Amino acid sequence: MKNSMSLQFSALSQNESFARVTVAAFVAQLDPTMDELTEIKTVVSEAVTNAIIHGYESDPGGTVYVDVTLEDNVVELIIKDEGVGIENIDEAKQPLFTTKPEMERSGMGFTIMENFMDEMKIISHKGEGTIVTLKKHVTNSKAICN
Repeated sequence: MKNSMSLQFSALSQNESFARVTVAAFVAQLDPTMDELTEIKTVVSEAVTNAIIHGYESDPGGTVYVDVTLEDNVVELIIKDEGVGIENIDEAKQPLFTTKPEMERSGMGFTIMENFMDEMKIISHKGEGTIVTLKKHVTNSKAICN
């Protein structure tokens, strides 16, 4: 059975924890392992932070959209902004690449997302925003214990 949830919130850094906790609470119904839940929370933090800091760099009044779908033990996350877009996605995916070195950004966001999830797709258009789609198959932790 397919189950979905959508969030939208102001592109403010204090809302990143709201997104992380809300997504984790929703995903918990699949009964993932603690490691899987931690990885999902981490990628939500990374994707939402990217949308806020990079997507809306010149317009802090933007909106971040998070859609979560659960189906057959697969979590699909779609994090979207309508910000400035990514000029070069391949370059942005390189470990340690950052456009904000003055903010002490590590440049590991996409690398972390790619390593913690089974699939990652990025669509971005200059001046129109970015959509990051992430998928992860979770193991039912009750099945592990039995």
